[in-house]
Amino acid sequence: MKRFLRFILAAAVLLAAASASAKDRNDVLKVYNWSSYIGENVIEDFRQWYKEQTGKEIEVIYQLFDVNEAMLSKIEKGHEDYDVVCPSDYIIERMLNNDLLLPLDFKALEETGTPNYINNVSPYIKGMFSRICDNKDANDYSVAYMWGTTGIIYNTAYVTREEASTWNVVRNPKFAGKILIKDSPRDVFSSVLIYLKQDELKSGKTTVEELMFDSSDESLKEVEDFLLEMKPLVCGFEADLGKEQMTKNLAWVSLNWSGDAVWAIEEAAAVGVELDYVVPEEGANVWFDGWVIPKYARNVSAATYFINFMCRPDIAIRNMDETGYVAANGAWEVLESQIDESLEPIDLSYFFGPEADSVCVDPILYPDIKVIERCAIEHDWGQDTEKLLSMWQNVKGSRADMSTIVIIVACLLAIMLAVISGFRKKTRRHRRK
Repeated sequence: MKRFLRFILAAAVLLAAASASAKDRNDVLKVYNWSSYIGENVIEDFRQWYKEQTGKEIEVIYQLFDVNEAMLSKIEKGHEDYDVVCPSDYIIERMLNNDLLLPLDFKALEETGTPNYINNVSPYIKGMFSRICDNKDANDYSVAYMWGTTGIIYNTAYVTREEASTWNVVRNPKFAGKILIKDSPRDVFSSVLIYLKQDELKSGKTTVEELMFDSSDESLKEVEDFLLEMKPLVCGFEADLGKEQMTKNLAWVSLNWSGDAVWAIEEAAAVGVELDYVVPEEGANVWFDGWVIPKYARNVSAATYFINFMCRPDIAIRNMDETGYVAANGAWEVLESQIDESLEPIDLSYFFGPEADSVCVDPILYPDIKVIERCAIEHDWGQDTEKLLSMWQNVKGSRADMSTIVIIVACLLAIMLAVISGFRKKTRRHRRK
């Protein structure tokens, strides 16, 4: 009877907590973002700004993810009630195709007198977002946050810029054991495919943008063969530690993202190591992350305020300075914050407008228009994604080189000897008894 009463009491407590949670949900904003992808105290500043705009307090539950697909699974399969999340371009495309996003509406903010900062998003970024999905304009469902390129980080003491300016550098035997590959099958596949299709690109038979849709078995096989040929030269497939290994001279070449390159170059300089970054001449993919409101969000209003706040120029600058990545914000204040007269001028008219056709900024952060012209956005493969993941696992897990085989065999022999030795000891002890 006592157990039954305790059970009833516990259930009542849980129901009360759930009821209170539901009642207070309008005062809670659930944010799901990448790790290390926001400036310090920005969340607290948003809470204060939100109160100034609405007169209401807001509690922010801020959670992190490190893989797009893990975030997507929580929403698509778990129906998690996150109010605002930050997926990458191809995941935004998948969420749109699967009807997992709510349309954005900033008119309500303007009616209350809140400034609309969404217009600060660069026209170039809006143009790229309009091409994410065939049947919907992603700008109606998402607002770009950060963007960048995929390229090669290299150690200038061992690798020339000419050597690093081709994707083929990752299978150059000169750098055997000093090559790192980003553990990102989509970015690696598109980079290698662009290299392998140079003849078709130069002849005009295809474009980099068209290659971003290529999930054919033929192309998968060509890329897999390239990667398997490359693999014996690679010292590791890394998710996040590659940039740090580059700063310590443990690797000389890294297929990586521009944001990681900025961080690595600055950290390496502090310890006397000179790194640089280049987008290979063959072409590359340009990537974007953006804020969206998922289908199961329960505080759409606060989510809308949050996305708007993240587009405020001063907040965009803080997020850039503290994360190393580049904001999708095209406000002139953002450009002015990045000007460095010691650098060579480049053409950023595509991003900031015609007045920015000759500005002195870091070309790793903002690629010159000539670089952008040979880049394209990646796309979701739908059901063919499984083919890509299968190929990637095959590359990472099969056809191990001789040194790997020797290590595995040595470990197995050691385990066998230990088991045999243990068995003999047990037998002797038993006999002595």
